[in-house]
Amino acid sequence: MSTPDQWTPARLGRYRGELIQPALVLTSIACTAVQWPDAQIAYRPLALPLFVLTSIAALASLLPWSRLAGNRQIAVMSAYMLFSALLMPLAHGTFAAMFPFVAASASGIKLASRRAAVTIAVSGAVVSTAATWVVTQLSPDFLEWQVWVTLTVALPVAFGISHRDRLDAVRNAHLAAESAQRARESEAREAALMERGRIAREIHDVLGHSLSGIALQLDMADALRDSGRDDEAAAAVRKARAIAVDSIGETRRAVHALREDTLPLPETVRRLAEHASAGFVLEGEAGAVGPETTHTMVRAAQEAMTNATKYAPGATCDLRLVFTADQVRLTVHNGPATEPRRAELAGGSGVGLVGMRERAALLGGTLRAGPADGGWTVELELPR
Repeated sequence: MSTPDQWTPARLGRYRGELIQPALVLTSIACTAVQWPDAQIAYRPLALPLFVLTSIAALASLLPWSRLAGNRQIAVMSAYMLFSALLMPLAHGTFAAMFPFVAASASGIKLASRRAAVTIAVSGAVVSTAATWVVTQLSPDFLEWQVWVTLTVALPVAFGISHRDRLDAVRNAHLAAESAQRARESEAREAALMERGRIAREIHDVLGHSLSGIALQLDMADALRDSGRDDEAAAAVRKARAIAVDSIGETRRAVHALREDTLPLPETVRRLAEHASAGFVLEGEAGAVGPETTHTMVRAAQEAMTNATKYAPGATCDLRLVFTADQVRLTVHNGPATEPRRAELAGGSGVGLVGMRERAALLGGTLRAGPADGGWTVELELPR
């Protein structure tokens, strides 16, 4: 069942247009049948069969023609026009005069060939004019149509062709809209799959490095315990726990960053800098950057600022994003520490930048990290 919002003005207009033909046909048949007994009809023995044949052809024109071959459609419409054109001068005082006009219009609507539709309509005008002349000659006292009226029989074919073109345009627009909708759904599914792939790769990187660090610390703790160095073994276990906690935070942050990819790269880095009370400088003309490049840049900035907070507490931090013709360069620099390290922040996996370096290499870029100006600098370059 159609819902109310589906009954748009365009759809209502289409249905209203499709009801015109049936209304004209049924009105012509009903009114002619009612008028027939008392109307002045020329040559009733001939007119009555023509009226019956015209009515049958008119009703047949209302049926769906999708399974009817093109030549048979032309044959039906030709018969409809011929019968109605011959009937027109015989039943002058009835609604039967409407039949040839309706037939011409139906030809334009029903027939795919414009040439065939115009030929049938023009032929109907010629036949109705000739039939009117013949009846006038045989029955001079019988009131008949003027010649200019019979010649206008062909004009409604233009309305029919126009109506068919409009329906075709609406149908094509509907098909195009459905195709566009399918394309959007396909793109959405593809984007979702790509998003899942990026999340899976990022989590794999984070957990892979973290689990390797945990395994290394636990192996060290086992070896230290066997050698009687219990205090150092306990420290290694605590280090493994710190790595596990840090990896959970890194995984959550990776998923969060991958889901928030709606902002452009400069805006995302700027917000990261503001959140960390760090400086931010943008150089060059910012342009479109691929999702993998954007995500790697954001992750590198997060990792560098996290390391600065852990290992250089209180230090100033500055981010610089530079766009060139073929590269994007992110530089994160922090100064020397101005506060003592806090034990709860000092732990970590120690492999975050290693993972970023591997990710940069996969994208055809480089990541460099090292001491500079009394602090630490991380520089990431990736192709655009």
